[in-house]
Amino acid sequence: MAVMQVDFVSQCLMRTVTIKVILPLDKIAKMNGEKAYVPEKFKTLYLLHGMLGNHTDWIDGTRIQRWAQEKNLAVVMPAGENRFYVDNPREGAYFGEYIGRELVEMTRKMFPLSEKREDTFIAGLSMGGYGAIRNGLKYHKTFSHIAGLSSGIMLEDILNSTNEPVMPFMRRSYYESVFGDLSQLEGSDMDYKALICKLKEEKADIPKIYLCCGTEDFLLKYNRDYRDFLTEKGVAVTYEEGPGAHEWDFWDTYIKKVMEWLPLDEGSKGLNSGNVGVE
Repeated sequence: MAVMQVDFVSQCLMRTVTIKVILPLDKIAKMNGEKAYVPEKFKTLYLLHGMLGNHTDWIDGTRIQRWAQEKNLAVVMPAGENRFYVDNPREGAYFGEYIGRELVEMTRKMFPLSEKREDTFIAGLSMGGYGAIRNGLKYHKTFSHIAGLSSGIMLEDILNSTNEPVMPFMRRSYYESVFGDLSQLEGSDMDYKALICKLKEEKADIPKIYLCCGTEDFLLKYNRDYRDFLTEKGVAVTYEEGPGAHEWDFWDTYIKKVMEWLPLDEGSKGLNSGNVGVE
């Protein structure tokens, strides 16, 4: 399993950015001598972290590396810097365009990744779940599948926020620094419901959507609400709940379910450290 850290200059963010990439191209033959299958072009999952995290979170918190190897899936993990993966023209930081266009273009140049929409997916947890939904819908011609785990789809709370909370990233002033004028947020391309309505009007090919949330998670009601909204609009959505709060044990379990939901190859384990995958 090749795991790489890459630095490159982003035109969208006007600075050097760092990403982690999982690329299962170094499989050793199975113990019985059968050659491990490795595709010429990899299906790819762009995987976004949550608040307070960075590009290492998914590898540190889950077994994504193991499952990516089993499924012959490339995984690209960028850093979102607590900015909800949206564009901020005032700061010259176009995180949405970085995720939805530039990162895909750059990684396809660097690695043997499929350029087909049907092979390109986006997912994330919490803040990253919002980012995956928003950018997956905005860049629907690039991504065929969107998965949100415990997604921070809490537009109502953002619109009704004040500056009273102790945590800075829950204050209205913080949301204003991310989303701009909050009076303009509803109905914009940062509004995950408005994006669905727009795509329905355009008769666009809406990506398949997977949502999940823990039954003890404070974001549960928002995820249920979005599930109901999508169902009402006739949008295909797979929704799952299970025991768990806003925590890595839940995300470790459900990122595997996401990979079972995605249209991936059966793959071939081959051998890994410790002789993992011996058959």
